[in-house]
Amino acid sequence: MTRKVDPITLAVVRGVLETTQREMTLTLEKTARSSVFNVAHDYSNAIFNHRPEMILQGQDIPIHLGSLIPAMKFVAAYFGDDIHEGDVIYHNDPGSMGSHILDCCMYKPVFYQGELVFWTVCKGHVTDIGGPVPAGYNPDAKEIYAEGLRIPPVKFWEKGRQRKDVVNFYLANVRSRRDQEGDLRAQLGAVTVGERNLIALLDKYGVQTVRDCIDELMNMADRHMREIIRAVPDGTYAASAVLEDAGHGFGDITISASVTIKGDECAIAISSPPQIPYFINSYEGNSISGVFLGLMMFTQVDPPYNEGLYRCITVDLGPKGTLCNAVEPAPHVNCTTTPMETLADAVRLALEKAAPERAVGSWGHASGINIAGFDARNNEEYVTMVLASLISGAGATAHMDGWHACGPQCCFGALTSGDIEILEYSYPIVIHRYGLVQDSGGAGKYRGGCATEWEVEPIGHEMTVVSFGEGRKYASLGANGAHNHVLESKLARIDLKVGEKVTETLRKNVVLKIQDGQRVSAINPGGGGWGNAFDRDPEQVASDVRNGFVSFEAARKDYGVAVSPEDFSVMSDETKRLRAAAI
Repeated sequence: MTRKVDPITLAVVRGVLETTQREMTLTLEKTARSSVFNVAHDYSNAIFNHRPEMILQGQDIPIHLGSLIPAMKFVAAYFGDDIHEGDVIYHNDPGSMGSHILDCCMYKPVFYQGELVFWTVCKGHVTDIGGPVPAGYNPDAKEIYAEGLRIPPVKFWEKGRQRKDVVNFYLANVRSRRDQEGDLRAQLGAVTVGERNLIALLDKYGVQTVRDCIDELMNMADRHMREIIRAVPDGTYAASAVLEDAGHGFGDITISASVTIKGDECAIAISSPPQIPYFINSYEGNSISGVFLGLMMFTQVDPPYNEGLYRCITVDLGPKGTLCNAVEPAPHVNCTTTPMETLADAVRLALEKAAPERAVGSWGHASGINIAGFDARNNEEYVTMVLASLISGAGATAHMDGWHACGPQCCFGALTSGDIEILEYSYPIVIHRYGLVQDSGGAGKYRGGCATEWEVEPIGHEMTVVSFGEGRKYASLGANGAHNHVLESKLARIDLKVGEKVTETLRKNVVLKIQDGQRVSAINPGGGGWGNAFDRDPEQVASDVRNGFVSFEAARKDYGVAVSPEDFSVMSDETKRLRAAAI
């Protein structure tokens, strides 16, 4: 039974928990070595109680946060009573509820007066995890063993003492040892800062009062979610989303979701085809994140964000051995974007059938590149996942246009692309272009956000480029009748160039080499629109044209609006004619 706590104490405890999580995040940002951490912020931090339940998740990467819940429970159960003060556990294995092997997670048990009270947890996307392809994304992998190093739960620090042999074993298997050793210590700093703050909280209020406050915060989240679910009519609602063939030869793949609402409870069942020998299979922990993302896009629930949100939710991922409930030896590294984003779309679309007023446009799906090569400046190999190369557009809602350069959907605005100069300083490259893509946002009464183009050239060396993701065949899904007439600019692609001349356009996932003087350009998909585009205010369309978001041609074809090339004013008579012709 939870004892009543006064609202002032509850607010203070909640503030300390939230501040602790933010300080963990700042510690990572300021001390990490790789650009994936200190520039792109591809990491997430959370705090768990002793049970262990997630009592606070950061507003970080959705694909990390959902999988942390089952992963933390697996890790705690794996060690059982063999958990001691000063232990630090590391883990990435999707077979034991990890998301994918590039997302390496650190768990630190927090003891107070000899009792396990909390866990501080930090998960981050490492620059490399070994295997045959730099940065871990291997589109040619037919099984998980061809993708990189799997790390089941293992203690890197035991009772406060580093296990140097185990840490060295890990670092010996990656290409970017210096970067990842720095990032490993940054993760240790983050979980240690979290531990310090939580112990100070316990010193001030005591274990029982803090636990009572946490239980109330969990109950508060539970009430928020149940209130939203209760407002949805009872029934079963189903929808599907298509995962496009990105060159793997298996054709388009359909993922379906069935959502049953009964009172204040929600049961979500997923149907997907058998797993395939290609790197888009998703293991259980990762797929749970996809389901939760689709749910949160629909509910748009207010904080606090903790495990209480999911008490009224049950998830059935379908039989083991399927695409969204994969088992060993299924290859999987691309799963945190593909099929996770399609899975989230299917769940969201099913829920929106129950409450169409909550419909939103899909965010652009991830379509990016990793780069690797030899840096003669320090005689070291460099490897990085270029998060700036996959920044897409956000989906529109019933109230506003989608945000520009805010995706992809799997990260939901938590990534940052950083300064061009930092990346050029860190690696032997020149970035020729980084900006918004005209006409990439989905057409609608409310327009989807525009995506970005990122173009790079190696300096004085051969550079390995690995492409991954999708969004190159089908545009991001719109909502409430949104439809595109101008399509090509709303799709992702990879352009190979010499100077400004495009020599080849790729729409599949490949590993390739480019030389000094060649360039590769990653063009991303925009977000989906909302509503009939011919209902958009012509003045808003003219403003979009003036700002370069929409071309003159797309204004006419997508929106039925003629804009003067002289002064960007709306040509009223021609606009009336265009819109009348479409009725």
